Amino acid sequence: MKKVAFIFPGQGSQAVGMGKDFFLNSDIAKDMIKKASERLNIDFEKLLFEENDNLGKTEFTQPAILLVSCIALEVFKSKCDIKPEFVLGHSLGEFSALVAAGAINYLDAIELVNKRGTFMNEACSGAGAGMMALVGIDDIKVETICEDERKKGLKIWAANYNMDGQLVLAGLKADLEKLVDTFKSAGAKRALVLDMSVASHCELLDSAVENLKPYLIEFLEEKFSNVISNVSTEIYSTKDEAVDLLSSQLIKPVKYKQSINAHDSKVDLYIEFGQGAVLKGLNRKITDKPTLNVNDMKTLEETIEALNE
Repeated sequence: MKKVAFIFPGQGSQAVGMGKDFFLNSDIAKDMIKKASERLNIDFEKLLFEENDNLGKTEFTQPAILLVSCIALEVFKSKCDIKPEFVLGHSLGEFSALVAAGAINYLDAIELVNKRGTFMNEACSGAGAGMMALVGIDDIKVETICEDERKKGLKIWAANYNMDGQLVLAGLKADLEKLVDTFKSAGAKRALVLDMSVASHCELLDSAVENLKPYLIEFLEEKFSNVISNVSTEIYSTKDEAVDLLSSQLIKPVKYKQSINAHDSKVDLYIEFGQGAVLKGLNRKITDKPTLNVNDMKTLEETIEALNE
C-alpha cells in the first residue's frame, strides 16, 4: 500500500463555484453545507456558488475554503479507506489538516476559522496592512533586506515560504511599496504588492493571538493524529502543542517548503483536498513525489484509480 500525506490549501485558493460539483453529486456534500450554514448562519450555497462580495472577505473566505476541503476529504473517505502518514496544511489549511487528524470536527473548525478571520481583520483594520509576492530571489537576501529595513523603522516580514524562489512578505502596504525597486535590484524577477488589506503571519496580528486562544482551547481535542506545524515544521499531536503553535502561526511565517522537505522521505505521494491545485503546483518545484488532488468528482475518481495502481 502506498504511503500518503494529506495536504490542504489556504487562503487565496478560493473561487466562485468551488465545491459545486460535490454538492450536485454527493449527499455528503449537501449535508455538510446545510449544517455549516446553520452553524454560522451563513448561506454557504450562495457564498460558494454565486457571485458575491463576501467570498473575498477574510472572515468568510476562511470558513468557505475549509468547508470545501473538508467536503473533498469526506467524499474521498466514503470511497477510499487509506490513512495518511501525516497531514499538512498551508496557513489556514492547517485547520483543515486538524479536521483530518481528528483534532476537531469540521463544524467547530468552521466556527473557529470564522473567528480567526474576524480577529485578523480587526487587527489590521485601519493599519494599512498588505502583502507582497516575490519571485526569483534567494530567501537569505530577502530576510537580510527585511531585517535591515525593520531597523530603519519599516514594518515588513517574511510570511510564506512557498518554494525556492517564491516568497510572500507581509507588513504595512506603504512600506512594501517603498521596497519594490529594492527587491528587484537585489535580483527579484517580480515584486508584486497584492490586493489585500490583511497582513498574515507577522507582528501586525499580535492582538489576534490572545483573541484566538480561548476558542482553540474550547474546540480542540486533547490528542489526535500526526499534524505538521507551519511554524516549527515538526509533528504535533496534543492540544497543548496545538494551542501554542496555532496561536504562534498568526505571527510567524508559514514554512511550507521546509515542511515538505523535512518529511518527504516518509511518503510515496501527496493528496491535496480542496479548491484548485495550488499546493500541487508548489510541490512540483519542491519534491519529485507525485501530488494528486481531489477538488471535484472527476479528480476524486482519478485519485482513487491512481492509488489502486
